[in-house]
Amino acid sequence: MAVHHDHPRRHPGFRLPSPRRTGTAPASAEVTTASATATSAYALAGLRLVTGFVFLWAFLDKTFGFGYATPSGKGWIDGGSPTKGFLSGVAAGPMRSTFHDWAGQGWADWLFMLGLLGIGLALIAGVGLRIAAVAGTLMMAFMWIAEWPPARHLADGSASMSTNPFADYHLVYAVVLVALAAVGAGTVWGLGRLWARLPFVSRHPWLL
Repeated sequence: MAVHHDHPRRHPGFRLPSPRRTGTAPASAEVTTASATATSAYALAGLRLVTGFVFLWAFLDKTFGFGYATPSGKGWIDGGSPTKGFLSGVAAGPMRSTFHDWAGQGWADWLFMLGLLGIGLALIAGVGLRIAAVAGTLMMAFMWIAEWPPARHLADGSASMSTNPFADYHLVYAVVLVALAAVGAGTVWGLGRLWARLPFVSRHPWLL
């Protein structure tokens, strides 16, 4: 009587693991993980550069009046105010009258423009991302309040044309800034690694 066909080791559906396969699986997984990590690093670097250019371009256009958001001859160097048009046009929200008082003030112009320049340069260079995240989040918060997305109607009763009562592009920019700082996105296509090695930066991590 032949019974060896019913022995568990002879079951056609059972295969012993191959040493060669189990040896290569972890290596393959490590390569895949490394590739994904590298891709993520480059994607974050690209996001950082594009976001930095948004802020830097806003500074340049408002300073020199390139004819985009700021008409030619109306730039900051021509005597124009970077904040007057926007803040004086605030038509909703709890800080409407306050923004009207700030519109065109010298200190407001300087803070706004230095913020745009500093955040833009920090992102493009890949240094000081934590400071840029804090400053940028504060700027975006004030601009969010100025536009006040929760309002359905403006002070004159007209429709606000708000498409979302909470999440708008100001919130998106703020989240992007915080995320870039949190992951240290300045090391790829940036000076983040060199910046971190500076003695005064290594002693004060908030400068990273």
